[in-house]
Amino acid sequence: MRIGELVQRCGFSAHTLRYYERIGLLPRAHRNTSRQRDYDPAILTWIEFLNRLKTMDMPIKDMLRYAKLREKGPSTEMDRSKLLQEHRELVRARLADLQNCLAVLDEKIASYASSTKQMKDRNNDKSTPRRK
Repeated sequence: MRIGELVQRCGFSAHTLRYYERIGLLPRAHRNTSRQRDYDPAILTWIEFLNRLKTMDMPIKDMLRYAKLREKGPSTEMDRSKLLQEHRELVRARLADLQNCLAVLDEKIASYASSTKQMKDRNNDKSTPRRK
């Protein structure tokens, strides 16, 4: 598949795909007779995995390390597993931080809702005629 189709199917820009190819995250694409990149559709699975690693804020240097280990085959599975386990701990720590941030946001939003309700109650009290 040409780079335009790959862009549509994977969500990365053509620039990102060429960059990933240049630095070694993606294998070099075969070239057709017109010298245009011709990607094997099987690359989509690898790109999806790279996208997940990127979403999890894995540094490119670690993604490259993983890619190089992957190229060496099954004998590197333990090393790849260790790398992913280490990153999993970073992701868990980041999730805990985000949960704490979410709790702060929820608390702040609740305080604003409470303040707004109190203001409305005060305004309603002022506009309600008092009986004598």
